[in-house]
Amino acid sequence: MQGIALSPLVLGWLIAAAIRVCVGSATVAGLTTVGILLPIIQQQHVHPELMVLSIGAGSLMFSHVNDGGFWLFKEYFNLTLKQTFATWSVMETIVSVCGLIGVLVLQQFL
Repeated sequence: MQGIALSPLVLGWLIAAAIRVCVGSATVAGLTTVGILLPIIQQQHVHPELMVLSIGAGSLMFSHVNDGGFWLFKEYFNLTLKQTFATWSVMETIVSVCGLIGVLVLQQFL
């Protein structure tokens, strides 16, 4: 991963997002991503606060049927699966992408 020409912040977001979509748990996605990226974070000059925000934003990516929050939202609001995908999943994806954009903007000021 050290040879990849991506910002560590974007890489952290991408890994957390991929794990979130596959596993469904934001907690697992965040903690696993930190374990994967820790050697890179220690070697490169990355603000740890921004890395936390980046990984946190990535861990919110596209909540779907393997996420407990998806089912809670669906049942609390008495929605169909289609409606839950159209509201909850889309909202989580927007929050995730906006979080990454916010981190990249903040990086310009630090």
